Amino acid sequence: MDETENLSPAVTRRRLRTELRRTRLEAELTQEQTARAMDWSLSKLIRIENGTNNISTNDLKALAQYYKVIDEKQVANWLALAKASRERTWWSASDIPKPLAQLIEYENAASLSRHYEDLVVPGLLQTPDYMRVSTRQLAPDMPDSRIDQVIEVRLKRQELLGRAEAPLLFFVLDEAVIRRIVGGKDLMRTQLRQLVEAAGRPNITVEVIPFTAGLVPGLQTPFVIYEFSDAADDELLYLESPRGDVLSRDDAEEILSYREDFERLRQASLGPARTIGFLREVIAELS
Repeated sequence: MDETENLSPAVTRRRLRTELRRTRLEAELTQEQTARAMDWSLSKLIRIENGTNNISTNDLKALAQYYKVIDEKQVANWLALAKASRERTWWSASDIPKPLAQLIEYENAASLSRHYEDLVVPGLLQTPDYMRVSTRQLAPDMPDSRIDQVIEVRLKRQELLGRAEAPLLFFVLDEAVIRRIVGGKDLMRTQLRQLVEAAGRPNITVEVIPFTAGLVPGLQTPFVIYEFSDAADDELLYLESPRGDVLSRDDAEEILSYREDFERLRQASLGPARTIGFLREVIAELS
């Protein structure tokens, strides 16, 4: 069976770039030497090794020859990874911003993800009304057509929750996410009910950190950590800046630090059962 089967373009692209970089380093070649030998700009090679650019079949064969890779099976695997990384998906076939498209790729490929949010309900758990109002409030200059697109994409992303082999999803929310009234009490009540419903799914865990927990390491920055079923694929960290830019990180030490923060946040939370009780209490208060 082709080892690229059922892998997302993001995962295959990331796996290929890891292979190419490892092979270059084993050959004791710098990026500058390689780019010059291939008659490429340095930026082209950097983008390939960062996984932000696909590589053509001819370029890949030439690179393998330059790296003196004589194992035909290894080259064939590289070519298969490159082909799979160019497969079209619903998010790559639209005008979704590239950082968001990358996030969706990994979101769909992950077997488990850990989410921490301190400001708004995570997109995967939002109701359409909450999406519209929160987007309008956070981006007041965004045209209606663009807001419609945001909602369309977010609803498409939520199809992940009902997938036959849905990933395990862990959500830790600061109490501020629950207490902040977005769009009025009725809208917020409906949103909180959706959180309760989501928490009832076997693959979803929702936990709230109460204000009484005080300050806990990790509270300051929303983040997501994606974990993949194949041991060949390292975990991936996503951070969101105040401007909404999504930044990926795959540094093992940095990811370990955020994993530790996530566990601290979970320990400070109400836990799954008490969280559901808390959500129901807030729903009653909004009635």
